[in-house]
Amino acid sequence: MPIFALICHDKPNSLELRMKTREAHLAYARDARAKILLGGPLLSDNGQIMRGSLILIEAPDLAAAKQFAANDPYGKAGLFESVEIRPWRKVLGTVEL
Repeated sequence: MPIFALICHDKPNSLELRMKTREAHLAYARDARAKILLGGPLLSDNGQIMRGSLILIEAPDLAAAKQFAANDPYGKAGLFESVEIRPWRKVLGTVEL
């Protein structure tokens, strides 16, 4: 199944909105666990403040990936200044946390 990278940048000064909707976002992500390969927040330069999201998902096509993003509580709350969805292919490396 194709993999898509969702690269989402928060609107300026929106940390309060992110925190307010975070539990709903995480519940949505848990429910969609079979689709999500990897996900987490993009951080400020000092690594202390959440500024966006990066999620790798499996989806049948670009339309399904867009639908996934549109249904995310962060997206519904208007948190993101921009959302980029790109087809992605793993070539190198593994992630072990």
